[in-house]
Amino acid sequence: MMAAARTASPVLPITVGPPVFGAGGQEKTGGRHSHPPDAETSGNIEIKPIMKLLNESDLLLAGWLHGPQLAEMLAAVARMEERGIQDPGYAMKLLRRDFPPPEPKCRMRDEAAPLATAIEATGPVDEANIAAVKRLMDQLLRVPVIQRGAIMPDACPAGHAVATIPVGGAIAVENAIIPSAHSEDICCSMMASFFKTDADVETQLDALMKSTRFGAGGRKEEDWVSHPVLKEDVWDNPYLQGLERHAAMHLGDQGDGNHFAFLGECLLTAEQCAALAKAGHQELADALGPELKSAGGADAPSVVRWNVLVTHHGSRGLGAHVYKRGQKAAEKQTAKTAAGIPIAACWLDFDSEEGAAYWEALQYVSRWTLANHQCIHASLAEKLGTVIAASVGNEHNFVWKRDRLFLHGKGATPAWNDDLGRPRIGLIPLHMAAPILLVLGRDNAEYLSFAPHGAGRNVSRRAAVRAFQQEDGLGPDAKELQRLVSEQTPGIAVRWWHKKPDLSETPMAYKPAAQVKSQIAQFGLAEVVAEIRPLGCIMAGDAGPRPWERDKDLTPKQKRQIEHRADRRKSRQGLLNWDDEPEGGG
Repeated sequence: MMAAARTASPVLPITVGPPVFGAGGQEKTGGRHSHPPDAETSGNIEIKPIMKLLNESDLLLAGWLHGPQLAEMLAAVARMEERGIQDPGYAMKLLRRDFPPPEPKCRMRDEAAPLATAIEATGPVDEANIAAVKRLMDQLLRVPVIQRGAIMPDACPAGHAVATIPVGGAIAVENAIIPSAHSEDICCSMMASFFKTDADVETQLDALMKSTRFGAGGRKEEDWVSHPVLKEDVWDNPYLQGLERHAAMHLGDQGDGNHFAFLGECLLTAEQCAALAKAGHQELADALGPELKSAGGADAPSVVRWNVLVTHHGSRGLGAHVYKRGQKAAEKQTAKTAAGIPIAACWLDFDSEEGAAYWEALQYVSRWTLANHQCIHASLAEKLGTVIAASVGNEHNFVWKRDRLFLHGKGATPAWNDDLGRPRIGLIPLHMAAPILLVLGRDNAEYLSFAPHGAGRNVSRRAAVRAFQQEDGLGPDAKELQRLVSEQTPGIAVRWWHKKPDLSETPMAYKPAAQVKSQIAQFGLAEVVAEIRPLGCIMAGDAGPRPWERDKDLTPKQKRQIEHRADRRKSRQGLLNWDDEPEGGG
């Protein structure tokens, strides 16, 4: 683990000597090896203390770690005592010869690793937001296993804890995985499916409402969806053990926050299909442009129209539990080899048993999340009586392995070349009233070959909603809410699973779409091949207080605990009105 970043911890001296007594024969201070005498003290009787040559605490203080080797060392100390060795210093010298202590613990760097910034401020609010992002990245990039970092045009803080990777942040880590850097919503991702239908948007939305699910919790058992991914033999992995039910109940389920199911249309030209083919994606070009190709000549249509379903979600309860277990293991492992590392930056060494198992668990979570998208898309196609011509997609909260570097993205779209040397295809949503961008990655190594994952925010969800609160602290009434949403989403059919709109997920809560799109080109992150124009959208909406936050059925103690947590959260809010809240999937 990057030995150059480690600093040696001094070995504490071992103090040896007889106990010190004051008046009345009582022990005054005594060192670590001082013990009461083994006989009554009177007259000139010599006091001979009974002590162990070296004990477990001595070995731990000297730098050795808990484990099987410690027992072997204590046995060696016992043999030294049998041989009559009484000098702890000499005994320690023999132990260092026979049992080399582990390398000194590594610590945070004095200076941060390099940071590439693919973002440009367009005003004071942008400037403050970028400054907050850079402060967090400066903390994170002092972690000894991180080589480089980058921030995307949609970057914004995801909390205030030290070294918390911001949304739109990416890091290159040497042979290790940092669970907090991919966040709890492992494999938050996008998928787009192209199909043909004569059904109007409202009919499509009706079918989509029956094909997906939003909100807390999961599907009822009678509504579980079947998929081969549930039958994989993975459940003996320590990070997956006992999570079979979570995998089953959340399939066909999108959760809440900024997750969505988006219906749109894509008008593809022959030039756009040719661009896909030139980039090596001939199969996709053929699937999306058969009319353009088969007609040919002067009679060929100028464009072909596709209906498109785009879904955005993560790994739900399954991923959340895997993350919690991985984070706990990372904190424990990091404490053995490093000191002073922030909780948000603890890592798992890939070469360790724990790290290898976590990597395998992440691969399963990736397959599960893809299956989740597939279930929703297949269900909609079946209900509409159509077939899917082609599907594309990508993760943007994940870890990717490239040789011995592990690229971590928290709300960052992979934009490097795939194993066949082709630019990766990506989907970048901006907000519900803006087109979703279909892009080809530019493999720009300066920015770790990532692109943004969306529009990003300049203020938090709560801060955005507070702008519409009245003096009494109440938000807009139902009629005003609907007016605000309609004003921002003209011509788009918007549905909320919980009926009540969530203003924090409307366009006004995000950065301007044109600004982010412009900076994608400005910094050479990706090439926009096509756009998917919005027709309709489903999101979770405002479900009100979480079950554990509602006053009903709460004891006075529970209410005090909720108030205490709220007060602690407010005390941590000192940065551009950012609440210490999860980004809801990235």
